[in-house]
Amino acid sequence: MPEPLLPPSGVELMDVHRLRLVEAAAPAMSPEDRLAMDRVWEKAVRANPSLFDGPVAACAGLDREGPHSLVLFWARTTYRRYALRRVPGATSWLPSLFVSVVQPTADGRLLVGRMSPSTATPGRWQLPGGSVEPPDDREPLDEAALRRHAARELVEETGIDTPPDDLTLWLVARGKRGSVGVLFLAPGRPASLIHERFAALVSSETALGRDPELEQIALVRSQAELAGLVGPQVDYLEPVVHRYAEAVLGHDA
Repeated sequence: MPEPLLPPSGVELMDVHRLRLVEAAAPAMSPEDRLAMDRVWEKAVRANPSLFDGPVAACAGLDREGPHSLVLFWARTTYRRYALRRVPGATSWLPSLFVSVVQPTADGRLLVGRMSPSTATPGRWQLPGGSVEPPDDREPLDEAALRRHAARELVEETGIDTPPDDLTLWLVARGKRGSVGVLFLAPGRPASLIHERFAALVSSETALGRDPELEQIALVRSQAELAGLVGPQVDYLEPVVHRYAEAVLGHDA
């Protein structure tokens, strides 16, 4: 297994056609790291009681197998461990692992959403998606499982129901703090349909007394349009919008 990931200096986008996932053990945690982790986590829960310490698959390393092939090492842990990223000097932290869906419109814009106040990152703009959940012992965590997870996140957050097989592995993004995202490209949809599905989802969630995961969506085609959105943005968002305009639409964003 390669050395644990260190946060790169900037966002890296990797063109990937094949992804192999290998389970690894999480790094051993010192008593000092554990105490600091618990302290930071408990403070975060006091600030946002909707946080929960459920199981999650974290990224434990990346290795190239070929020009467009990656091995992604992952480890079982819980959300609490991500609190170590806020502890100076912690040595057993792990980068997060997530899936996202690049959902274009028929006219070449991309769907982005702003996270609701009840989420771990309220007000942040990002692509539809979420953290990867570890499978049970009888099922593998592989590219097909990530594709199914991405399709589930898309419908849960936007109301857009897309068969997993219609999602194409497109990019692997590595953020400034080492977080790794597997990005799938979805078929284009009419903008009117996207707005209708999202409005229906919000209405349904509200009627059930729940907050939708996304409080707002926007359709953007350029970095300039991204800059017009109010609120913070996940670090990979601007490079992905630029890459889509350049590689798929054939022009510079």
